[in-house]
Amino acid sequence: MFTFRTAGESHGQGLIALIEGLPAHLLIDFEFIDNELRRRQGGYGRGGRMKIERDEIQILSGVRHGQTLGSPIAILIENKDWENWADVMSVREPAEDASARKRITRPRPGHTDLAGSLKYDHIDARNILERSSARETAARVGAGALAKVFLKAFDIEILSHTTSIGQVGLDPKFRVTWAQLEAIRNDDVVRCVVPELARKMVEAIQIAQREGDTLGGTFEVIARHVPAGLGSHTAWDTRLDGKLAQAMMSVNAVKAVEIGEGVSVAHRLGSKAHDEIGYNEQDRQFFRHTNHAGGIEGGISNGEDIRVVGYLKPIPTLKKALQSVDMITKEPFVAQHERSDTCTVPAAGVIGESMVALVLAQAMIEKFGGDSMAEMLRNFHGYREQLRNF
Repeated sequence: MFTFRTAGESHGQGLIALIEGLPAHLLIDFEFIDNELRRRQGGYGRGGRMKIERDEIQILSGVRHGQTLGSPIAILIENKDWENWADVMSVREPAEDASARKRITRPRPGHTDLAGSLKYDHIDARNILERSSARETAARVGAGALAKVFLKAFDIEILSHTTSIGQVGLDPKFRVTWAQLEAIRNDDVVRCVVPELARKMVEAIQIAQREGDTLGGTFEVIARHVPAGLGSHTAWDTRLDGKLAQAMMSVNAVKAVEIGEGVSVAHRLGSKAHDEIGYNEQDRQFFRHTNHAGGIEGGISNGEDIRVVGYLKPIPTLKKALQSVDMITKEPFVAQHERSDTCTVPAAGVIGESMVALVLAQAMIEKFGGDSMAEMLRNFHGYREQLRNF
């Protein structure tokens, strides 16, 4: 089984991820992993924190001489801002002034502050917001980058693009090409493949910044060369689309997930909603003439590109603060403001890629097993031959 878990707080010493289940002899591309972390930090509308952090991965275990050992992999991403928070976030009992400084008692609407404080019986919401912060996703991207390196050995690739920010978005009928996805650079500030719309997205973010407000939007993650047969229809919790939806919903501020054209097909006739099937004699494989289903039918991948859309709400930390109630005095107040971004949709796409990669890596390992890359590749190629001889 392939699993991963993260730990760490936003202003703690660092973020940690523990990844188990990757087979031995996977060659690690360190430069690729660090570039994935840089991609997550990019995008127009990011806050001051991104000027402080320079995320790089440190692998503490499970890799020797550039290759996986088959044992658990522990990674660390240091928080450069920790030196400014060492007393406030100390793991030891602090001095009285340190425990009171930066205390949060006025929960912010839209955040985990109040619900988490009630659940865990904290009167200082910092004990909640430090973990629920999107800073945690740096560890997910580190783990997801390892999953991407693994999937690349099977020719599976994953990229994303921004489809809307606020009211500015691509035409619903627009279908991005893989060449357009590959052309997105780290300095493409909103990661939209249509330049004219990208400029309008930047203008929308600038308006929100001036007004002390925030913007949400949508992003699409695409995985290509995914083989047919991942996931299963036999139980509710083995369906690949269900796993992808849960993984995407776990990304901070994502409030809805769409597989393929799941939203629009709900309003069509059945004759216009499903993907007709063909057969390629030369390649000896089935294919779909369209891909309304987003590469998954009945919870199982069908060999077409997997397409997942995430719907991101506006970041709830506003300079234009909303009304709240103090958790201690119960008096109404304006919610406290933490340093934050104006728009994180471009970064959310990169995080979404990582979650899709982690789900697909788990599905590949479940399907093809093996303790080493050589064993897994034999199983994989044997299955591909089985499909060609079907």
